[in-house]
Amino acid sequence: MDANNNNINDQTELRARGNWNEIKGQAKQKWGNLTDDDLTYNEGEQDEWFGRLQHKTGDAIDDIKSWFHRTF
Repeated sequence: MDANNNNINDQTELRARGNWNEIKGQAKQKWGNLTDDDLTYNEGEQDEWFGRLQHKTGDAIDDIKSWFHRTF
């Protein structure tokens, strides 16, 4: 189920929130130039967040989303 229409399964999203510090650490290892501020996610601002990550990493949004899906 995807109650908030963000194309991420709710179970995956809930599990990810519980492991967010670990995931942030992995993201900073993958993309060494990311900061905690870059990885701060505000509810309802997913598109803007992925856009900031795209700008900072130089990777395509679909590639970033795929990485997060695999990591969750």
